[in-house]
Amino acid sequence: MLEEKDNEMYEYLQDDNVEEFNKKREEGVVVDLSSARFRSFDLRGANLGGLDLSGAYFKNSDMRGIDLSKTKLAGASIFNAKISGVLFPPHFSPEEITMSLVYGTRLRVKSSS
Repeated sequence: MLEEKDNEMYEYLQDDNVEEFNKKREEGVVVDLSSARFRSFDLRGANLGGLDLSGAYFKNSDMRGIDLSKTKLAGASIFNAKISGVLFPPHFSPEEITMSLVYGTRLRVKSSS
């Protein structure tokens, strides 16, 4: 279920205070953003690397240039988000990313057979 997280780190992103978010991450503050609602957030420059963003909702968010290569994104949706320059985890195919971007489907991790 999608949530508006009730924590300081989520509020930094909600208030477009990416600088403070990144500073707190560097200080080692624990971040829980799984199943978070990021609708229309400006996330450019946010250090989201390595976080659990599974089930998150990024509709209309600006994610340009973010490195998500080590981020957990299973079940997340990037419908209509700005994703130019985003580095996605290698286990998501271009087709999977496109389906989520265009149709709002949840990103699915391919299981190895």
